[in-house]
Amino acid sequence: MYREIGAPLTLPGAAQPVDSALPSLLQALDAAGVAVLQAPPGAGKTTRVPLALLTAPWCRGRILMLQPRRLAARGAAVFMASQLGEPVGRTVGYQTRLERKMGPDTQVQVITEGILTRRLQQDPGLEGVDGVIFDEFHERSLISDLGLALCLQARELLRKDLRLLVMSATLDAEPVARIMGDAPVITSEGRSYPVDIRHLPPSRSSRPDMEPLMVNTLHRVLQEEQGSVLAFLPGQREIQRVAQGLEGRDLPAGVRILPLYGRLPVEAQQQAVAPALPGERKVVLTTDVAETSLTIEGVRVVVDSGLARKPRFNPASGMTRLETQRISRASATQRTGRAGRLEPGVSLRLWTQSEEQAMPTQRVPEILEADLAPLALELACWGADPQELAWLDAPPIGALSQARSLLQALGALDEAYRPTEQGRRMATLGVHPRLAHLLLSGQRLGLTTVACQLAALLEEPDLLMGLDGPAQVDIHLRLEALEGHEIPGHRVNKGVRHRVREQSRRLAARLASAKILPLSGPEPLEPVGLLLAMAYPDRIGLRRDGAQSRYRLSGGRGAALPGRESLGGQEWIVVPSLDAGEREARVFLAARLAREDLEQHMAERFTLSEQITWDARAGAVSAQRARMLGSLPMSVAAVDHPDPEAIRAALLQGIRQAGLNSLPWTPQAESLCERVSFLHRNLGDPWPDLSRETLLQALDHWLGPWVTGMTRLSHLTRLDLHAILMSRLEWPLPRDLEHLAPTHWPLPGGARVRLDYSQGEVPVLAARLQLLFGLTETPCLAQGQVPVMVHVLSPAQRPVQITQDLAGFWERTYPEVKKDLKGRYPKHAWPEDPLTAPPRRR
Repeated sequence: MYREIGAPLTLPGAAQPVDSALPSLLQALDAAGVAVLQAPPGAGKTTRVPLALLTAPWCRGRILMLQPRRLAARGAAVFMASQLGEPVGRTVGYQTRLERKMGPDTQVQVITEGILTRRLQQDPGLEGVDGVIFDEFHERSLISDLGLALCLQARELLRKDLRLLVMSATLDAEPVARIMGDAPVITSEGRSYPVDIRHLPPSRSSRPDMEPLMVNTLHRVLQEEQGSVLAFLPGQREIQRVAQGLEGRDLPAGVRILPLYGRLPVEAQQQAVAPALPGERKVVLTTDVAETSLTIEGVRVVVDSGLARKPRFNPASGMTRLETQRISRASATQRTGRAGRLEPGVSLRLWTQSEEQAMPTQRVPEILEADLAPLALELACWGADPQELAWLDAPPIGALSQARSLLQALGALDEAYRPTEQGRRMATLGVHPRLAHLLLSGQRLGLTTVACQLAALLEEPDLLMGLDGPAQVDIHLRLEALEGHEIPGHRVNKGVRHRVREQSRRLAARLASAKILPLSGPEPLEPVGLLLAMAYPDRIGLRRDGAQSRYRLSGGRGAALPGRESLGGQEWIVVPSLDAGEREARVFLAARLAREDLEQHMAERFTLSEQITWDARAGAVSAQRARMLGSLPMSVAAVDHPDPEAIRAALLQGIRQAGLNSLPWTPQAESLCERVSFLHRNLGDPWPDLSRETLLQALDHWLGPWVTGMTRLSHLTRLDLHAILMSRLEWPLPRDLEHLAPTHWPLPGGARVRLDYSQGEVPVLAARLQLLFGLTETPCLAQGQVPVMVHVLSPAQRPVQITQDLAGFWERTYPEVKKDLKGRYPKHAWPEDPLTAPPRRR
């Protein structure tokens, strides 16, 4: 494949649209060392560009091409090898997590993205590699973003001659080119035939009845259109249901229904991708694995549900779960392009045009919503701070911090976020850090086999399905099924079981190279539960008092077992799989756990804490010393000499919860608060605010010093609130208080009437009319600024007038009151001139 400089570029096989862009691309990579290639679906970039790079004068070693999916990696390598007339593994080979077909002379190596990360960690300079191609970069997987960031730094620091190429059909090229040092952008024309795009009518909705709608649409399409059909569905479950629905329909002769998804066996995948036999038509039911890179021969009709199932990490719960989401418009364009690869086609979109306007333009990059624990471990082993690397989207700080905390809990990072020896071993195993810790712990405990089985089980979908409802959550049942046992009431997914067995063997082979000697000591009582607890220390569950199936988890959340669960009643469990429920998580997988195993093998995770809290039920401060596993108490004992400050803080917290009415209020203390607060409202400083709201907020300040030595609400009866509150008034405020806001007001006849400050903003003076004779003006308080509200009472002590204008009352209202009441109360005085008449007490 090598050619001399200046020699014409010739590639095997039929010419493709991308061929016209190859000279410019090779020139850009020769001059700048980096480039971005934009080429529409069907241009041939995946299978033509790697072979073209072999002809470049700078290429004397290998070209690595990254593919986001195993299926695409295998398919691209097989096609390029066939173009060269060679078997896979000679000039062109591939490697995925599960397969490897390469030889010592393989020049084009098509690999999945995680393989590149492993190679970079082992050899940061990528010796023997001349170029790295990031194909279908628009998918923006977490590991592809990481791979590009690491390659860019490796090129800057170690390999100036390393060529980097990013290829995509729908990605905005400018931001990518910018982080690559203003790389040249090469654009290729595509070769696609016109596709007739049809939407649902506005009256239809794709969400509630997607599967029946898909079945009906496919049935109609097979009657009305020619050629094979590619139908996009969110996941394996929907594929199986739609396949079952089609089997019950009267389909045209020669139609085969073929599933296509990532976990399907290789032979079944190849059947779906291979051209239809003469006289046959295919209906390929696929997930988004067929969205890019793959060309399925004979397809001219695409039926798109507009949905995809993506993992989403919830930082609040620490859980990742698959969610069915609307695809982006860019993904819809990719899917539509499948129908125009070989001839004019039809794309049926199971959503309305108005719904399409609400779809996102591009898919959300995985780095923005994924569990970042694997990324954080890779960065630590690489020895780089995330801020040092070039990212299209930088890892979110909150999610990265949470990931580092988890890695520290697993012993993978030290306090400075540097990788420990344990962490470096974990990184080599190619699984999530939780599972890597499980594997290494199993090896140390002499439980390698069960550890590998557990890790493989947790990487795959559940292999058990209940016959009359959800499967039991006990993970021991899965281990029994893995050994070939029948599980009553359940059906075993044999495909999943086969993959779990294969992965278990691969993990065991990887562990063998770690050469960790088993520890000596007592065997665990519940080895499965202990291993899972080591991987999920935040999901150890302790049964709640009085509850059969409800648990409190060590991470602080609640979880509940489903009904009629065999694990119900177990005191301790560990929960590797659960949802992110708002109040209580629903458990999907769990295992029983022995407290003795926690004490024996996880004691280093226990913490001692002195808990001085308020016990509302007892109305007293509780002072306890607890050994804690996360938020779970392992043992509790009373504290002999608790911290007085902590006792006081807990008691004040109890008062806040119970409210200020829990204090020993007297009328004198209440009146003092009302009078001082009245002056604060009207005169301001230096009069303090003694309202109930303010007193409650400032409890520590004004009451805290007086409750030293008290531990119960009943002890508060010793307090003299009036004296405590008076101490809040600096001199001469206590002297001025009686003058500015007296408790009583003297009347002309010598009587003293209490002023009521509790009725609102204005104090109230309530007195019988005859006592007010001779009081010509309304009394005023607060340096004469606030006239009191006078309640003029009848002889029966009922208000006949409420006024702040007493002079006006005597002049205008008294004659009417006198006329009305004199006949009813003839023994009481009703003078013509109340301003000069003597007050009458009786």
